[in-house]
Amino acid sequence: MAANYSSTSTRREHVKVTTGSQPGFLERLSETSGGMVVGLMTFLLSFYLIFTNEGRALKTATSLAEGLSLVVSPDSIHSVAPENEGRLVHIIGALRTSKLLSDPNYGVHLPAVKLRRHVEMYQWVETEESREYTEDGQVKKETRYSYNTEWRSEIINSKNFDREIGHKNPSAMAVESFTATAPFVQIGRFFLSPGLIDKVDNFKPLSLSKLEDPHVDIIRRGDFFYHSENPKYPEVTVIARQRGDQLVPFSTKSGDTLLLLHHGDFSAEWTGFLSFETWSTLA
Repeated sequence: MAANYSSTSTRREHVKVTTGSQPGFLERLSETSGGMVVGLMTFLLSFYLIFTNEGRALKTATSLAEGLSLVVSPDSIHSVAPENEGRLVHIIGALRTSKLLSDPNYGVHLPAVKLRRHVEMYQWVETEESREYTEDGQVKKETRYSYNTEWRSEIINSKNFDREIGHKNPSAMAVESFTATAPFVQIGRFFLSPGLIDKVDNFKPLSLSKLEDPHVDIIRRGDFFYHSENPKYPEVTVIARQRGDQLVPFSTKSGDTLLLLHHGDFSAEWTGFLSFETWSTLA
């Protein structure tokens, strides 16, 4: 197994090559037979899904046709007509609710059917690309692992990375996403059932331009809150040669060049350890 490592800004890569023997006749035959069985099972499953989907579509069309023949439109949404009790009704109107929904952590309070807080965290993400080839009578598999930092709404478990050192993510979100829902929602005099409230999902971004920064460690930028000392200028660790007010490459006696940058707060020893394989590639 061989590996090499490179780094440019927050994107890093390394390659692993594993070697194995070519499969024998019986092994190839087993793989072929297995592929045929999987193909047959896939065909049968697709046939079953097509049949059941057509049945559901026919049932839905029949139900809609029945509903269309029975539905009535009340004269007004601001009164409940007793003669329509138990009938299928068609009403149009604005949603309203009397209770304010709030996110006290950020000073957000407003009348709405739903209020959703969507949280993302800047994390390392690993991508993997593999290819197989034959060399000197042996089957080799080359796997390229790439690491880049991205905003993600879910926790990326860096323990599953091929190389976690230098790409470690937090184990939990500092703030969780959540959705608050109004208990009572109306159209005119009519109250929506919980099932209808669940169907309200046309969320729109909320403008934060009139809101103050809620806490010292929370900063508003546009329509987003950031939990960072300075999200516009994130903290980094640099190892380089000082030349006046510039940070430039440092040439070592062994012929390597040191010019290191890592996002976050690292000691000199830890920064050197993380970048030991990248010294000659960052010049």
